[in-house]
Amino acid sequence: MKKQSTRIRFVFIITILFLIIIILKVFYIQVIDYKKLNKLSSSLWGRNLPIAAERGKIYDRNGKVLADNITTTSLVLIPNQIKNKKEVSKKLAEILNVSVKEMQKHVYKKTSIERVHPEGRKLSYDVAQQIDKLEYDGVYLVKESKRYYPYKELLAHTLGYVGIDNQGLSGLELEYNKYLTGKDGAIKYFSDGKGKKLELSEVYVQPQNGIDVNLTIDLEIQKSIERELTNVVEKYNPDHALIMAMDPNTGEILGMGSRPSFNPNNYQNYSTEIINRNLPIFMTYEPGSTFKIITLTAAIEENKVNLFKDRYTDTGGVTINGARIKCWKAGGHGDQSYLEVVENSCNPGFVNLGLKLGKKTLFSYINKFGFGNKTGVDLNGEENGILFNLNKVTDLELATTAFGQGISVTPIQQITAVSSIVNGGTLYKPYITKSFSTSSNIIKENTPVSRGKVISKKTAKLVRYALENVVAHGSGRGAYIENYRIGGKTGTAQKVSNGAYMVGNYILSFIGFAPADNPKVVLYVAVDNPKGVTQYGGVVSAPIAGSIFKDLIKIMNIKESKKGIEKEYNWNDVKYIKVPDVTGKTKDEALKLLKDFKVEFSGSGNTVVYQSPIENNLAPINSIVKILLN
Repeated sequence: MKKQSTRIRFVFIITILFLIIIILKVFYIQVIDYKKLNKLSSSLWGRNLPIAAERGKIYDRNGKVLADNITTTSLVLIPNQIKNKKEVSKKLAEILNVSVKEMQKHVYKKTSIERVHPEGRKLSYDVAQQIDKLEYDGVYLVKESKRYYPYKELLAHTLGYVGIDNQGLSGLELEYNKYLTGKDGAIKYFSDGKGKKLELSEVYVQPQNGIDVNLTIDLEIQKSIERELTNVVEKYNPDHALIMAMDPNTGEILGMGSRPSFNPNNYQNYSTEIINRNLPIFMTYEPGSTFKIITLTAAIEENKVNLFKDRYTDTGGVTINGARIKCWKAGGHGDQSYLEVVENSCNPGFVNLGLKLGKKTLFSYINKFGFGNKTGVDLNGEENGILFNLNKVTDLELATTAFGQGISVTPIQQITAVSSIVNGGTLYKPYITKSFSTSSNIIKENTPVSRGKVISKKTAKLVRYALENVVAHGSGRGAYIENYRIGGKTGTAQKVSNGAYMVGNYILSFIGFAPADNPKVVLYVAVDNPKGVTQYGGVVSAPIAGSIFKDLIKIMNIKESKKGIEKEYNWNDVKYIKVPDVTGKTKDEALKLLKDFKVEFSGSGNTVVYQSPIENNLAPINSIVKILLN
């Protein structure tokens, strides 16, 4: 009896344990592993027709769209739902202009859902209509977003481009792909074991669009830059050309572009060398005389020179360690103040400043201004540039560095450094992305990042004054605009190939700012090996900058000033003045007001109803103003 009782207890315990195990297993399945199992079961009879999310848009600083989306259609197949696979393969092959064999790979594929790639992606309206009219079971057209750049080549290298799956492949599209990429949605439906659609309600999962990116770029400034780049290519056929504009008080990039360029809507038609090189941050070269700004600034800051009292006699050249460094002017400039050394861009004079500073001091300023290191701009592909190893710098390397030869820099390093000089001495990290946002709110916002004070305000003021003299009296005269204060410096840098300087092959540059007393913008222009022209920065690059400055005056509302340095005009200089407003005036009144211009009338009335150029535009003296009479 006792043995039987023990057996019953044992069976009871085993039964209880077995029930506990079952209860725990049910609990695990129903509570802990529910989501996983439900997902697996749903995958057996649930199907998703994808709905692509829109990529975030890219805007300029004023809310104008630079990178947009257009809605296209793509072909998706549910192979198990297709009844006559042979007929469907043939018809779709005809419409998509591919072989039947190629289409059968999709139609006969053993999969629950098949995206026809690439021939069925981003279809034209006409092709989509032809497929829709077939009304085949298992053949679906789904909406898809396609990237579209409304201004084509404008800002192309900076914006970059996307692949067929809307993934960023270069530029900002790549840099901020995680922000710009949205989360796809779907239309969920249910099918039986053979894949046939069941008559159950469908579930719509809304796609989540990507986050928008707002740039510091000003579209109107960018248009001006692009126009001048196109003009310089047509006029001079250079190897390369680039232009940048920056707000010196924040480090914001207002515009940047280069040639050769490409249309990101059709990036497949261009070589990788063209589409992947953003020259303003990638290109490295000897800066030439624009680098003299750094030497000048260091000499003033270190009290090594008084621009007005100290003198330098230029005899046409100077010998350093047995090497003869010549002035561009045969016979030299003779006795001159150091302000005139700057105006005349006198190489021996700057060699003298370099020697006064010494290699440690000059190179400490070069490093302080950020040369030799990446600026950290929020764009991919930036280069470092190349400086001499300080331990190997002799007086000869010191001398050539002082006037911008023998070292290698990038355009963005130059414009960033000069911005810090003219803004009063604060070095800012350059940036091009202002904020990230959705339709309802700003998610993240970038603000100016100071990298410290590099020079005093007193030094900055003297440098600005010296560079305003360069534009009024020196090689930068091509950028001068009457009644507007503009400072700047030209550069003519001989190019190097296989360790030797090339003959007749230069990079011609100009870096300038406006207004000179309180700069709002710094502009950098570089033209690589222009053809059919005297290769000087003052001849080629300064006038290009002058044309852009005329636009910047209007765009940025830069005011006139009578306090600037008056230009010393040469016989061949073009003088620009504002066109007065003569609309509503009589014919005789208009002639008196337009005494500095040639006037062409059309119409037979006596009252002016329209004029071209319009009022307040800057135009050359003795140029034609066209007047329409009522």
